[in-house]
Amino acid sequence: MDKLTAMQVKQAKPDNKTYRLYDGLGLYLEVRPNGSKYWRMKFRFAGKEKLLAIGVYAIVFGMSSPPVF
Repeated sequence: MDKLTAMQVKQAKPDNKTYRLYDGLGLYLEVRPNGSKYWRMKFRFAGKEKLLAIGVYAIVFGMSSPPVF
């Protein structure tokens, strides 16, 4: 499984529909039609799927590359 690079994240362009760039282990970057980029993480807790909103691209953790877990 390939990890997202800072260059891939920076070059992600908005499309007509929201799309996701996956990094692995449930972490992905959501790119919205208005150009905003959000870090999200899908996981399971007590048998139910959950979604963690980590934050906005380039503001989270003061860096532009994917966070390392």
